[in-house]
Amino acid sequence: MKTYIEVEPGVELYVEDHGAGDVLVFIPGFTFTTEVFSRQVDHFCKTHRTIVIDPRSHGRSTMTVHGNDYATHGADLQKVLQALKIENPILIGWSFGCLTVWEYIRQFGTDDMKGQVLIDMPPKSLSHNENQDWVEGKLDDMAAAYTNYLRNPKGQRDFISAYANSVMVQRDLTEEELSWLVEQSLTTPYYIAANLFSSGLFSDYREEAASGSQQIPTLYVVAEHWSSTARPYLNKLAPKAAVDVLGGHMMFWEHHERFHTLMEAFLAKQT
Repeated sequence: MKTYIEVEPGVELYVEDHGAGDVLVFIPGFTFTTEVFSRQVDHFCKTHRTIVIDPRSHGRSTMTVHGNDYATHGADLQKVLQALKIENPILIGWSFGCLTVWEYIRQFGTDDMKGQVLIDMPPKSLSHNENQDWVEGKLDDMAAAYTNYLRNPKGQRDFISAYANSVMVQRDLTEEELSWLVEQSLTTPYYIAANLFSSGLFSDYREEAASGSQQIPTLYVVAEHWSSTARPYLNKLAPKAAVDVLGGHMMFWEHHERFHTLMEAFLAKQT
């Protein structure tokens, strides 16, 4: 089923709902769409009710100049779950989609969650201790991305192209694959992308990451390139969480079979 759910007057989110059984809800990252999870939908809809969402101002959802922050995205997620009458889902966020999961926990707690899978996102993007803490990047690099790239459509294209080629995957992308990734991102206008980027970078969800992992089953899947920092950081912050290391930032797409094996092992423990 493909549908649109109104989360406030004039703002609708595009949602796909496939399969039956225990519920998995996939939330894409910064400016990306339901399309990135096509392999997960095809695989998990055979055994689970599998839901994917275009967040506000992403993909086929309404483009709006307000609410482009993760406090609003967390509230939007709750409205989608209510509209679909979903109980006890496992929420699965990728990249900035993890911020939506943590914001949901901040606002609504974990009582109605069965578990969470958090794909390759630190709960606090920036830190004074950037050489020791797991962070999104160095402050100067993140500032440059905001001020030099997310200022016009070309800058956004260049930013996503560079990120896709250097961080998202571990092999060379074909021109068709790169075009597919960039075109997804460009459905979000650059001025909205800049709002989302700054909202994500200046958020701090360490408390929710810690408490959530204490209260519900939690799996982190982190990319190889920063696993030597991410794993000890998470072992200290969220010691009850399982932490697996796989591929690049978009490992669930590039190494989907191995990712599905990790997911299935985690899900099997929840039955």
